Amino acid sequence: MDSIRDKADSTTDKAKGEGKEAFGKATGDKQTQGEGKMDQAKGEGKEGMANIKDKAGDMMKKVTGDN
Repeated sequence: MDSIRDKADSTTDKAKGEGKEAFGKATGDKQTQGEGKMDQAKGEGKEGMANIKDKAGDMMKKVTGDN
């Protein structure tokens, strides 16, 4: 269940970052553009962690025989 929340958070961070980056590009604000890129990277990291949690959970189910 945590991985679902993590994936939702990652999507939010990536969308927020894309918006900031686009706004920064449109206004010539390099700092806002950079913040947008950082938000997107943060979202990618959260998504990666969620995927790892999913894989670990799947492996535990195989090991313990739980379905």
